[in-house]
Amino acid sequence: MYRDNTLIPTEALRLAALGRLMEGSVDYSELANEVRHFVSSVIGPSLDMLTPSLELIRLEGLAQSIAQPSQGQVSKIVITDEGRKVFSTLMTSNVRAPVNDVSKLVIALKMRFLHLLDSDDRAKQITMLSCMYESELVRLKQLKSLHIKGRFADWLGFEMAQLQARLVWFKEQNG
Repeated sequence: MYRDNTLIPTEALRLAALGRLMEGSVDYSELANEVRHFVSSVIGPSLDMLTPSLELIRLEGLAQSIAQPSQGQVSKIVITDEGRKVFSTLMTSNVRAPVNDVSKLVIALKMRFLHLLDSDDRAKQITMLSCMYESELVRLKQLKSLHIKGRFADWLGFEMAQLQARLVWFKEQNG
């Protein structure tokens, strides 16, 4: 993690894998495909995001293989107690503003797995994301107040409208 308790790209991948494992065991290849598909769907194809091996979560003791003798030699991957702790830490991390590709992925992952947190942590994450969007909105308003004109001003207005809509949506989630 960065010093501000936000995730680095490899931790976002770890969150994607551990979150999926929190929902139940899965074949290794299916887990890899699901993580790759989710990440690519959110931020587009990225070698930087896909090169870290999911095998690392097994080596770190966050997940383990369980043989399925009835299915031949196919094994399932399951999350460990340590993996559950790491999942909780990753899910309750901050999100870095302004929103970039990694932040967008982390927000998507938090929303994807928010149901796996207890109600207090869910509320804290929604509040944290609301605060992040509020600060983003303030930043863009300040930029626009610099007597910006033309297409750039129009674009800033568009960006601000999107942030405002996100902010309203997130605030409704805690209501």
